Amino acid sequence: MPAPPEPEETESPVITPTRVVIGLCLLLPFVAMLWVGSYARLEPTFIGLPFFYWYQMLWVPVSAVMTMVAYRLVKREDAKRRAARGGDAR
Repeated sequence: MPAPPEPEETESPVITPTRVVIGLCLLLPFVAMLWVGSYARLEPTFIGLPFFYWYQMLWVPVSAVMTMVAYRLVKREDAKRRAARGGDAR
């Protein structure tokens, strides 16, 4: 069985601070919704809605924003990696 190819010196590291932020942006909504004990209560109410409901509704736009941030960070990192390789930086 042939040995795997040696990584090039110019290859970027697999785990970067940007990728950690991307992972957190995508993981945080899941953790917030799966940890039911943190929001399984009625008080405080907001415009007549118990906390259980408005907390979950609040996570809909928050998750969308966090997904957008993660997407833009991925696109920016991909463009930097392509520019470093000398390719098209679209």
